[in-house]
Amino acid sequence: MPRRRIGFWYRFAAVLCKPWLVVLLKRDWRGMEHIPAEGGFITAVNHNSHVDPFAYAHFQYNSGRVPRFLAKSGLFKEGFVGAAMRGTGQIPVYRESTDALSAFRAAIEAVERGECVAFYPEGTLTRDPDGWPMTAKTGAARVALQTKCPVIPVAQWGANELLPPYARKPHLLPRKTHHVLAGPPVDLTRFYGHEMTPELLKEATEVIMAAVTAQLEEIRGEKAPERPYDPRRERIEQRRRTQAETGAESGPGTGHAQARHEGENSK
Repeated sequence: MPRRRIGFWYRFAAVLCKPWLVVLLKRDWRGMEHIPAEGGFITAVNHNSHVDPFAYAHFQYNSGRVPRFLAKSGLFKEGFVGAAMRGTGQIPVYRESTDALSAFRAAIEAVERGECVAFYPEGTLTRDPDGWPMTAKTGAARVALQTKCPVIPVAQWGANELLPPYARKPHLLPRKTHHVLAGPPVDLTRFYGHEMTPELLKEATEVIMAAVTAQLEEIRGEKAPERPYDPRRERIEQRRRTQAETGAESGPGTGHAQARHEGENSK
């Protein structure tokens, strides 16, 4: 695959990072043949460790099609980090925008220039207790439907064993294996030509994440939960459990007294 778009900054980052990645992680990389040789496309990748952006970038770098990650626009402004982000062609996300599609305008432009844009659709490290992908945000689906570009589902596992989610210290020994499995493009054609309503974007996102999860099931050799972990749903259920426990501790009369109080206030 061609390396014409890699550039100085990406090569410089590779010189700094690849030796450490090779030492820390063994590699089991499959599905690289699904990475398009040319043209713009999206990869949708699960996220389970602070190390996995570097490990996954190593996989993509070796494919010849380097990823352009989305990152907060503030990281691009000053200093060495800003210069590196700009130099490696990462994608600024302008979260202050009130137009959801405009927030991803740079990603759309990158795809239209023939770049690979790497999305972590979950938006953050998974909070699923067993490391499965969570419910996702709709950004990848928005860009995919706007540009009609290929969407390559990619699952990874192993960087999380080196550095578990939200852990501070890595587990260096024994040496871990970084597994990557890229799949064929997700078929989103049935969504083309329709208004991008929240319902349609949610459905397209679920199709993308189902493909990513299927790739991870193959890596892990086990089935994912039928319903993805939803942080919002979990927060609601946790509040309900807390309220129920508080009510039980307060005694059976508390609820009736509160109901009478609320009834009096409504008069």
